Amino acid sequence: MRLALFTDTFLPQTNGVALTLSRLTGHLNRRGIEHLLFTPKSAPEDSYPDPVRPLASIPFIMYPECRLALPSMSVIRRQLDAFKPDLLHMATPFNIGLCGLRYAHRHNLPHVVSYHTHFDRYLDYYRMRRIVPLYWKYMKWFHRSCDATFAPSQETIGALQEQGFERVKLWSRGVDCRLFSPARRSAEVRERYGITAPLLLLYVGRVAPEKDISTLAAAMRQLPESLQSQVHWLIVGDGPLLPELRTEAPPNVTFAGYKHGEELAQLYASADLFVFPSSTETFGNVVLEAMASGLPVIAANAGGVRDLVVPGQSGSLFEPRNPQALVEEICMLSSQPERLTALGAESRRLALGRSWEQVFDRLIGDYSAILDTRQRGGSTQIFSA
Repeated sequence: MRLALFTDTFLPQTNGVALTLSRLTGHLNRRGIEHLLFTPKSAPEDSYPDPVRPLASIPFIMYPECRLALPSMSVIRRQLDAFKPDLLHMATPFNIGLCGLRYAHRHNLPHVVSYHTHFDRYLDYYRMRRIVPLYWKYMKWFHRSCDATFAPSQETIGALQEQGFERVKLWSRGVDCRLFSPARRSAEVRERYGITAPLLLLYVGRVAPEKDISTLAAAMRQLPESLQSQVHWLIVGDGPLLPELRTEAPPNVTFAGYKHGEELAQLYASADLFVFPSSTETFGNVVLEAMASGLPVIAANAGGVRDLVVPGQSGSLFEPRNPQALVEEICMLSSQPERLTALGAESRRLALGRSWEQVFDRLIGDYSAILDTRQRGGSTQIFSA
């Protein structure tokens, strides 16, 4: 098959969607599947691999880390006409995705869309809740002609079906258990950051409102005094709330910025407990990376994270946006070192069953089934979850 992909984010941007799509393009190369990927330009053009077609973009005013594409439909059309795709995959419902959808409609081509972000939940954090009905109206229009909508977790599938979406199918996520491994644990991490407390708590992700950073900040301050000297927080990431968090954080917090690859893997493995307060995740890639690294996880009981964390086996879940509930979980687990070890071992075991190769091969199988169904002139309703 010949596949055209459309996304609003790709490497070198740091987020779950960009990393997933980068891994997907690598897998497509290994499987010999020709593809093009259209994305906003966020780095020098010659830094992108050949299948990637970077398009002119500007920073998104509300979130400068994100890029807003300024796509030329005529340029995209010429490249697609020359490439002759069999199937189009929109990983965004916005500018670039609209170009792909328009091309698919015009040429009556099979097309799918993947749902990556609960934007309706994000809007609540930016005081834009009143436009949520308009958002869902638009999303239903965008998705209604697609042969399938891929969602990363059962929670997300349920949320979409509640809104009336059809032909929703699971496209989960994997993890590189060779990169993210307990074997990368190193005392050098504590030396590098001057950490002397016996328990290292880790957060990895954007430092932004929709990640419930306010819950994390409050929990840091509300830890009992007897525990403050026993723990150290390591915050890995960046975002609009970082200056505020730096100002409010107690002395036992270190900010490491964004990290990647082996350095990030070493930080995961050298921590003792992963804390993730976000209640807006469609999946939670960083949670799975932490589990692969042998960490127990304390996460908000919401979103796709619930597909990953098994309470009492690989970690615990707390009431979303409730700092005191998070504090109680930290206090309970920090007092049980043997249980922490057991939870971490189970986290690793669960992560070992989620390989990227299996995830992507299943997606390719779904692509092929959609193409077969279209060629037979059959209904796509068989792809409902």
